[in-house]
Amino acid sequence: MIKTEHRDFLIALTAMTLVVLSSNILVQYPFQHLGLSDYLTWGAFSYPFAFLVTDLSNRRFGPKGARRVVYAGFALAVVLSVILATPRIAIASGAAFLAAQLLDIRIFVRLRGHAWWMPPFVSSVISSGLDTAIFFSVAFYCGAVPGFGLTITDMLAHAGIADECIALPWVNLAVADYLVKLALAAIAIAPYGAILRLMRYTATHRTA
Repeated sequence: MIKTEHRDFLIALTAMTLVVLSSNILVQYPFQHLGLSDYLTWGAFSYPFAFLVTDLSNRRFGPKGARRVVYAGFALAVVLSVILATPRIAIASGAAFLAAQLLDIRIFVRLRGHAWWMPPFVSSVISSGLDTAIFFSVAFYCGAVPGFGLTITDMLAHAGIADECIALPWVNLAVADYLVKLALAAIAIAPYGAILRLMRYTATHRTA
């Protein structure tokens, strides 16, 4: 990896880690404004930028490089989240993050030959739905898991992990969170386009 690629990779990795870590902390705090405390957490506004980082990494490094950013960001964020958030939040976030980001990369690659805005928007819309479903059901569902007869807290206890379920209205939060992700996926098209033009400009002048 040449010097500029190494620098860009570190920037992407740092951005990914900060987005996921901050979101894992902020998701524990309801958005106490406009009567939306039962529908939104602060994490809803920060986490969607993980998809922007992944999509820009896909453009810059290709799918293989983007997966490296995802795997490294996943490992760092989960370790830090166990320390700064809770083990359950870290597990939920890690599972949701890995599944959704890898799906995002796959969809992005399939759409790469289309209009420049289509790959990041469509991949974010679809993978955000998977991310939301996995994260909120694992992080905040306190009842018995169908087919197991045990709660997630019970399962973690069997693995030697102490856990106390945070009783939040997770279905409401999940629906509202996904709507925010859809809105931010549309808004993120502008910075994505701007950074993409900068990347192309830099690449052109580097080879000129």
